[in-house]
Amino acid sequence: MDIFVTVLELIGTVAFAASGALTAMKKHMDLLGIVVLGVVTAIGGGIIRDLILGATPPFAFRDPVSAFVAIGTSLLLFIPQLRRPLMRNQKVFDLAMFFMDSLGLGIFTVMGIWIAMDLSPDRSRFLLTFVGVITGVGGGVIRDVLAGQTPYIFVKHIYACASLVGAVICAFLWKLLPEYAVMLLGVAIILFIRILSAHFRWNLPRVNRV
Repeated sequence: MDIFVTVLELIGTVAFAASGALTAMKKHMDLLGIVVLGVVTAIGGGIIRDLILGATPPFAFRDPVSAFVAIGTSLLLFIPQLRRPLMRNQKVFDLAMFFMDSLGLGIFTVMGIWIAMDLSPDRSRFLLTFVGVITGVGGGVIRDVLAGQTPYIFVKHIYACASLVGAVICAFLWKLLPEYAVMLLGVAIILFIRILSAHFRWNLPRVNRV
C-alpha cells in the first residue's frame, strides 16, 4: 500500500507542478516565477491540509521530495520552451492545463482523505470530505492568486464540485472497500466528471454581466 500511495502522490505532484508551470509560462513569468508556481501548486494543498489536521510542520517541509519533484517538472517544461514556445497555441495550453489540473485534482483529493484517515482521531465523513476537497483545490487557488487571475475553481466548468463528489464517495466507501480501490475509484470519478463538464460545457449558475 505504501508503494501505491507513493507512486500516486508522485503522479499528482508532477501533474499539479506542470499546471503551475504552464500557468506561469502563459503569464510570461521568468524561470523563478515558473518554478515557484510549479512548487506552490504541487504542495500548497497539502500544506493547508496538514495545518487543518494539526500536523506541524507540514510534511512538505519535513520531506522535500515533493518539492524537488515539482522543481524538476517545472524545469523540464521550461527548457523546451526556450526554442519552441508551444504555449502560444491556446488550444495546446488549454488541453494541457485541463489534463494536468484534472489529474492532480483527483489524486490530491483522495490523498487528502488518506492522510486524514491516518492522522485524525476524528474520522467523520464531513472531516474527510472537507480535507479531501481542500487538498485537491488548495494548490490551484494559490497558483491562480499568485498569477493574478480569478481562481480556476470559480470560473472553469465543474471543478471543486467534481472534487466534492469524489471526496464524498470516498468518505462513504472507505471502510467498505480496500483503500487502493476506493482511491482509484475516487480519482476516476473526478476525472470522469471533469471530462463530461468540459465536453458538455457544464457550469454552475452565475450572474450575467450588466
